[in-house]
Amino acid sequence: MSELRTLRVALLGAGSVGSQVARLLIEDAAELSARAGISIDLVGVAVRSLDAARDFDIPAALLTTDAHELVRRADVVIELIGGIEPARTLILEAIASGADVVTGNKALIAAHGAELFAAAARVGALISYEAAVAGAIPIIRPLRESLAGDRIERILAIVNGSTNFILDRMDRFGDTMEQAQKTAFELGFLEADPTLDVGGYDAAQKAAILARLAFHGEVPADSVYREGIEDITAEQIAAAAKAGCTIKLLAITERVSGAAGEGISTRVYPALIPREHPLASVHGGNNAVFVEAAAAGPLMFYGAGAGGVQTASAVLGDLVSAARRHVDGGPGQAVNAAAALPLLPFGEISTKYQISLTVIDRPGVLARIAGILAEGGVSVETVEQSVPEEGENGEAVAVLVIGTHTSREAAVQDTVASLRSSDAVKSVVSVLRFEGA
Repeated sequence: MSELRTLRVALLGAGSVGSQVARLLIEDAAELSARAGISIDLVGVAVRSLDAARDFDIPAALLTTDAHELVRRADVVIELIGGIEPARTLILEAIASGADVVTGNKALIAAHGAELFAAAARVGALISYEAAVAGAIPIIRPLRESLAGDRIERILAIVNGSTNFILDRMDRFGDTMEQAQKTAFELGFLEADPTLDVGGYDAAQKAAILARLAFHGEVPADSVYREGIEDITAEQIAAAAKAGCTIKLLAITERVSGAAGEGISTRVYPALIPREHPLASVHGGNNAVFVEAAAAGPLMFYGAGAGGVQTASAVLGDLVSAARRHVDGGPGQAVNAAAALPLLPFGEISTKYQISLTVIDRPGVLARIAGILAEGGVSVETVEQSVPEEGENGEAVAVLVIGTHTSREAAVQDTVASLRSSDAVKSVVSVLRFEGA
């Protein structure tokens, strides 16, 4: 190979992903350099502890605890620390020093993306973040580049492998939530504190990133409507199966026509998906992003959503692209907010619903419930009633599973509040939304 210019690469973080990135940069240096057209030289790896055990034995000469000094002598900085600080400060320092940035930090991009992109735009730097959403699945670049000339209508995405593993176990193997979470923890799909995953926070951060790319505007992560899967029961899974559906935790962003005109809705919640929809066949810890575009039609991107070496693949893809930019020249890619649509209130969405109630089994109850639904403007499509059982105080109770026609979220929420206050209803067990129909 003829003599190439050298690109100095700094790596921040050497956890499960960072260690694999370091390994590949060392072992595949010649091949990566040939692809990029420039010699890629790993000049250092910033870590918290020099002596910590790692998945790959990084040469001691590359390790440093001084991340700030390392950033200042790099052409490209790969940030895999995670979290907000010190990652945000280090990325801003990298941009100020003239470096491009590759990151897999979903929390940082979701919370401070606007600030980082603006800083990069001022100096013509590049920020790449393919690994921030759906691990090894290429979705950032297709949305930012391949579909830039199309009109995205909707994205439905499974972007958290832990919750998909749990719900899939409940659906296919009959596990309870507790059993599925125990298995997920034992197999490494779930952290000791599962809140970030099970509560939907991780998916909400990724939904915000997808919304920014699809609809060219800022969507703060804390503005994303969020429900987790904590309350999903084996009975709900069984009811979904009876209705020809499965339950998935979905990150959704779509165009919506609301009272004030067109806007976007971005939300995360467990939803009923028809068995025939491609997302229903996403099993285990895999991720998938289903894009509906006006011209291209439906597209699905599927694969491993996590894992050290899998996510490292996305990081190195961004690195090679950044390296080619150093060879070819040209400014970094800014995030265009010129066509930004307003974020509409969650109550503006419309879909079908499955409302499960525990009711007192006596004459006239069904008519009263039907009346409450009609008063709220919620049209009933199906009703199923379980065999009555003896409840508290010797009263017979039954479970009603009501399927609605397409209704507005605000109307359904008001109606559910009325149902809760009715003396004919013992409890509202759940409200699940249909998606993908």
